[in-house]
Amino acid sequence: MNGVDRLCSYLDERRVTYHRRAHPFAFTAREIAHLERLEPHRVAKVVIASAGGSLVMLVLPAPCRVDARRVAAALKTHDVRLAHEEEFTPRFPDCDPGAMPPFGNLYDMPVYVDESLTNEASITFQAGSHAETLTIDFGDFERLVGPVVATFAEPEIRYGA
Repeated sequence: MNGVDRLCSYLDERRVTYHRRAHPFAFTAREIAHLERLEPHRVAKVVIASAGGSLVMLVLPAPCRVDARRVAAALKTHDVRLAHEEEFTPRFPDCDPGAMPPFGNLYDMPVYVDESLTNEASITFQAGSHAETLTIDFGDFERLVGPVVATFAEPEIRYGA
């Protein structure tokens, strides 16, 4: 079973309403927002970090980037860095590399969600594939995953047009 089907089965078993959509192949959450004509802040992206030697999942809005100092403060450690893909890809064997869903609970990984996403009624995210997304109510995500809410995202600075 691939990651998308596994996640859908998990949600079905818990009777959670979701919307599954296929789209052209896309690597980034910003590309997904564009392809699905969504406001970028409603698309959640997953970033994996190493904190104190353990992998953690960070979930934040697409147009933001991780502030490692804020992550360190939230996790009460000084040893925080973004993980390299080869470090975490084996933890997600049923997902396309880099397309992990924000359900770290299914992969034995703690999840931290940026406070800004708690203001969204629903979130859209890669569901384990670079060609499919799921949208669910934020309340259902929070109830199922039990993420720690923290403030660690900052707007990305983009230059040029």
